[in-house]
Amino acid sequence: MRLTQLKKLFNDTGLRWLWLTLLCLIIDQVSKYWVASTFDYRETLSVLPFFNLTYVHNTGAAFSFLADQGGWQRWFFTGIAAIASIIFLVWMAKTPKQQRLLSISFALILSGAVGNLIDRVLFGYVIDFLDFHWSGYHFAAFNIADSAIFLGAALMIFESFTNKEEQKNKTNKIES
Repeated sequence: MRLTQLKKLFNDTGLRWLWLTLLCLIIDQVSKYWVASTFDYRETLSVLPFFNLTYVHNTGAAFSFLADQGGWQRWFFTGIAAIASIIFLVWMAKTPKQQRLLSISFALILSGAVGNLIDRVLFGYVIDFLDFHWSGYHFAAFNIADSAIFLGAALMIFESFTNKEEQKNKTNKIES
């Protein structure tokens, strides 16, 4: 692929949002490094009445799903994250630049998948530290990568509803 073709691919597709993927990935990895190098395992710092920084490891998936298994889940979730990363990168390359919200969604999800993939490959677990709680109940700890995945998925759902409304309006204009 020639340089002009590569430049056109990045300018005309969702790949133009890879800078957002990289930015979120850097924030995720720096925050995890800071927590792991500053806190002892399971150490908690109360920040607000409903929010702590708590350094924990998650060998499972969301909400520690399959965390208590014998270790096979490390490679299972590593494989899923690697495959998902490739899929989202391909989708970004196939998404026209006009579909900004969808491209941003893909970029955020990709950054989260890669951020947690790095942890699994390097450590065998994901570093979590954002701990929200209320009245003695703690929500599952999570990290910046998880937040990016959640935000990207929420934006994708929002975009699917707004996109349907746009398509409906275009169809009505054509029929008129």
